[in-house]
Amino acid sequence: MSKAEKTKQFIIEQTAPIFNMKGYSGTSMSDITEATGLTKGSIYGNFENKDEVALAAFKFNVKKLQDAFSREIDQQTTFKGKLLAYPKLYSEYANLKVTKGGCPILNTATESDDTHPILKKSAERTLNYWKEKIMYFIDQGIQNGEFKAKSIDTERTALTIIALIEGAIMISKLTNSLDNLSSIMTSVYKIIDDLE
Repeated sequence: MSKAEKTKQFIIEQTAPIFNMKGYSGTSMSDITEATGLTKGSIYGNFENKDEVALAAFKFNVKKLQDAFSREIDQQTTFKGKLLAYPKLYSEYANLKVTKGGCPILNTATESDDTHPILKKSAERTLNYWKEKIMYFIDQGIQNGEFKAKSIDTERTALTIIALIEGAIMISKLTNSLDNLSSIMTSVYKIIDDLE
């Protein structure tokens, strides 16, 4: 890795938690320079603008989240087990310490939906990737005989699981109650159990 690449990676790593907690609008250039210890000129020497830093920070946060889930999913031997990794880890989300400020998908989607088309598109692609992954696990579970094929709408089920998880995170953060998160994850477990 070149010196320039190392500097760019350093900027991303230092600013990713700030963007996730404060959002695009709430993160100022002084936040970025303070977090990195670099000058504004150094930041702009590595990134064209704040948008580019924000996109890189979002991708970094999402990758950390995906990596944590992939480690758990890869340990599972059944497709039901792979699906159950989501409510299991989200139930323990506060302990994961993956990203400060909560789920980067939820945070970015909420902030950018009407204000930042580039970030919105990136969040939408991430959401669609997650949906496709859940649908794949369900479809493979059907093919392996783990789930009943006749009664399952895979896309609706995948979207419902995601909506419950993201809604649970929002409610938990808003109410400052991990009990709410656990309670809603019980509903996600039930949806997955009912696929059998």
